[in-house]
Order: sequence, then structure tokens, then C-alpha cells
Amino acid sequence: MTDLTGKTALVTGSVQGIGLAIAEELAKAGARIAVHGLAGDAQIEEACQHLRDKGAPQAEFFRGDMRHPDQIAELMQAVEAWGGADILVNNAGIQHTAPIAEMPVEKWDAILSINLSAAFHTMRHAMPKMAERGYGRVINISSVHGLIASPDKGPYTAAKFGLVGLSKVAALEYAAAGSRATGGVTVNCICPGWTETAIIEPQIEARAQALGGVDRDAAIADLLKEKQPSQRTNTPAEIGALAVWLCSPVAHNITGTAIPMDGGWTSQ
Repeated sequence: MTDLTGKTALVTGSVQGIGLAIAEELAKAGARIAVHGLAGDAQIEEACQHLRDKGAPQAEFFRGDMRHPDQIAELMQAVEAWGGADILVNNAGIQHTAPIAEMPVEKWDAILSINLSAAFHTMRHAMPKMAERGYGRVINISSVHGLIASPDKGPYTAAKFGLVGLSKVAALEYAAAGSRATGGVTVNCICPGWTETAIIEPQIEARAQALGGVDRDAAIADLLKEKQPSQRTNTPAEIGALAVWLCSPVAHNITGTAIPMDGGWTSQ
């Protein structure tokens, strides 16, 4: 297993869902976790304590609205004062579906700000420090929609395609930083397909009922059959496990990639 003892990881959007699962896997590997997201005090404390229980020597919450560059700058400065982000996981994101002609302009602006521009701002603050240390990992959580398109997801797809492109540029700019011995500085995207989160549960239940009350696995297989050939979802922990592996020293030459976790969706 990858040992991340002595490393600090900032995971945006990590008080719940996929972000929390990624933070949990990093915590299990021994990393300190800078927790971030939108939540009340009770949820924040619950998430931080959960990560400490999973192995993080420290887990503290840092505020910052990812729509606003000045707040992102304050967030990154606070994390730097805490020890600096050796690992940066840009996970925070929002979604809204509608045809382009009906997409509210404010939704376009918000999705592009949070899903794409925020990653630019965190990276521009964190990556020079990573280069100085000779080790750094940027893991941007894109999507299968960073590789292919679907109707009614204009801003989301634009942002996720943009995130893949931005990651490739940053990977090239920092490819020579550090060394095999220090671990180098890498930038990669993880591109999940259908993933087990609360947001898809109503779709699974509806499909099970439509099929006459079949079991959950059969409902998932039917729901995914048109897109995800494996007919199996990812779990958030599996995304976290890939993120941890990308942080290992042996991954020093894996940079600029967009790794699908989509059961063959983008191979069709």
C-alpha cells in the first residue's frame, strides 16, 4: 500500500460523497487531510473526526467558496500556513441539466466557475510550492463527460473537457520538476462513469419498479446497459483507491492522463 505519512492532502468538496471517500482513502494511507466543502458545523466536525478515525494524523476544515478567486486564494494561503498541499484533489463540482437554449446563464457561469476555474486557481497557488519541494500530486476529478458528450449537459461537459485540457497543460509545465527520488510533480484526471452516490439512488429504485420489482443489481445493470458495458457502477472508495495509487512514488512518470473509470463506456 502507498504510504503517505508526512504528506498533506487538500480535497475540495470533501465533507460528503466522492470527495469524502477520496479523503478517507488518503487518510488510510497516513496523509493529513485539509477538509473543504459546504456544510454546517456538525457535519464538518463529523467529517473531520471520521477521517481521523480512518488514520489521518490531522484533519482540519478550511473554508472557501469556489466561485470566488479571492476566497480560493485565502483558502490556499491557509492550507500553506498549515503545512502546504503536497496533494491537491479538485473534486468540488455542481451540475444542472437542460438544453443549451434553455440553460440559465447563471447556471453556466456557476458550473464553469466551480468545476473548471476553481481548479485553475488552486493549481496556480499550489503547484509552484510542489515544484520547490520536488513532490506534488494534482488529481482533478473530471468525468466520462470530460471525454465524450451527452445532451443537456453543456456547461458540465464544457467544464470537464476544459479540466482535462488544463491538466495536460499543467502536466507539461511541471513534468521536469523533482526527480524519481523525490517523486516528481504530476497532474492527472480521473474520469468516472456511473458511480454509487445518493444522487443516483432514485433512478435505481425507479428502474427496479419499472422492471417489476427486480433486485438492485438487476436494476443497476438495466440502467447502465446503454452506456456502461460492464453494467456495474464504481464505488466512491474505488475512485479514492486510484487517487492514492497516483500519489505513490512509482507513479512519478504518469502525468497528463485522463483515466476513465467507466466500465468501457468511452471504448465504444
